[in-house]
Amino acid sequence: MDYNALSSHALLLACLDKGDVLAWQEFVRRFQKLIATVAYRTSLRWGDASPQVVDELIQETYLKLCSDNCRLLRSFQSQREEAIFGYIKVLTANLVHDHFKASRAEKRGGSTVTRSIESGYPEKHADAQDKSSLRLEQEILVKQIGACLETATEGPNAVRDRRIFWLYYRAGLTANAIAALPTIELSTKGVETIILRLTRTVRQRLTHRREFEECSPSKVEGIRPAESL
Repeated sequence: MDYNALSSHALLLACLDKGDVLAWQEFVRRFQKLIATVAYRTSLRWGDASPQVVDELIQETYLKLCSDNCRLLRSFQSQREEAIFGYIKVLTANLVHDHFKASRAEKRGGSTVTRSIESGYPEKHADAQDKSSLRLEQEILVKQIGACLETATEGPNAVRDRRIFWLYYRAGLTANAIAALPTIELSTKGVETIILRLTRTVRQRLTHRREFEECSPSKVEGIRPAESL
C-alpha cells in the first residue's frame, strides 16, 4: 500500500489498526517537521532550545503518542480531515511546557502541579485510590530502571541509547519503527542490539539492587527503600 498517498486521517487509522511499520514510518515522516518545530519554538520561549534538549523533547513526544497502546491517538476524534496536525501541535507544546515547569520546580527544591495532557474525566474515589497505588508502584519501578540505565550507558550515544530503550518498552515501538526515527541514525539490527544489551544489563542490576535492599539496614528500621528514590 502507498501510505504516502493516504490522507492523514486514513494514515492514522492504518497505524492504529494494522500497526504496519511502513505506516508508522510515513507517520514519522509526515509529522516530524511539525513536532520538531513546535518543540524548538516552545523551548526557545523557556530559554533553552539546545539541540540536545529539543531532540529529547521530540522523542518524549513520540513516547507520549505511542504509550498505553497509543491511547492519546486513539482518543482523537474530529470531523476535519487535517485536525490531527493541530492536535499533535498542542500536545507537543503542552509536553514541552510541562517538562520545563517540572525541571524548574525541581531546581527550586519544590514541586509543581501541572495539567497533564492525558487528563480526562474524574474517577470514583475507590477506583482512584487503587489506580493511585498502582501508578505509584509503576513510577517507583520506572525510577529504578532509569537509575540502572544511567549507570549502564555512557559515552556520546548514552542519551540516544536510553531513548531507544524507553521507546521500545514504554511506547511499544518496534525496532523497525525506532530505526525509522530521523534522530536515531541506526539500522534495525543496531537498534535490536542496543535493546538486547541494555535489557540484560538492567535486569542484572535490578536483581542485584533488590537483593541488596532485602538485607539493607533500612528494612530493619522500618524504612522502605522506595522512599529514598
